Amino acid sequence: MSTQFECINIDGLKSARTGREPYNFLVGDNFIQSSAIEPLRSDYPDIKEPGFFTESDVNDRLRGAFAKLLADLKSPEVSKIVSEKLDIDLVNKPKMITIRKISQAKDGRIHTDGEAKIATMLTYLNDHWDGTGAGCLRVLRNDKDFEDYVEQISPLTGTVFAFRRSDESWHGHTPFVGERRVVQMTWLRSEADVARKEKRGALSHNLKKIFRFG
Repeated sequence: MSTQFECINIDGLKSARTGREPYNFLVGDNFIQSSAIEPLRSDYPDIKEPGFFTESDVNDRLRGAFAKLLADLKSPEVSKIVSEKLDIDLVNKPKMITIRKISQAKDGRIHTDGEAKIATMLTYLNDHWDGTGAGCLRVLRNDKDFEDYVEQISPLTGTVFAFRRSDESWHGHTPFVGERRVVQMTWLRSEADVARKEKRGALSHNLKKIFRFG
């Protein structure tokens, strides 16, 4: 029996198309239930600083529809579908969710992700986008050229993108400054990797606060 989801439309993930070059990825839309769009807009954490924040970083701001969305994403059914589409077993791998609301000009630089990460899924929650390509994620063929891409993903509400990490999993988004809402779920090799990344993220945010207000 399928899980009853509060916010996600699991059929949107099931019907996502896949790519195999230059690495395994999927792209889908209609991943968010229409009835959840307005509640998610209202309940999105009020994050005022740039960067990704872990659940524990914003624990006091997780409420309502947004908290339900995170629970939906952690469902074994989601991991199972992504596993099948990316040709890798993620079902029993530890997961970490990070949340971003504000982007700055230096964000989105081309990278592959570290070896501790096995796969990553991005769920976008932006009502409108300007269509220029600014802030759009690109599946890239190399680490040098933003224009050498095989896919461009606009961060509109309901769009989902996931990829299998490899030494060739080059990706990034073109420069954008402003509000760009995205929830990132990453499957990692071990719980130790999760703890290490959460600790590193918390330290980074604390240092930024010290230098901002010190």
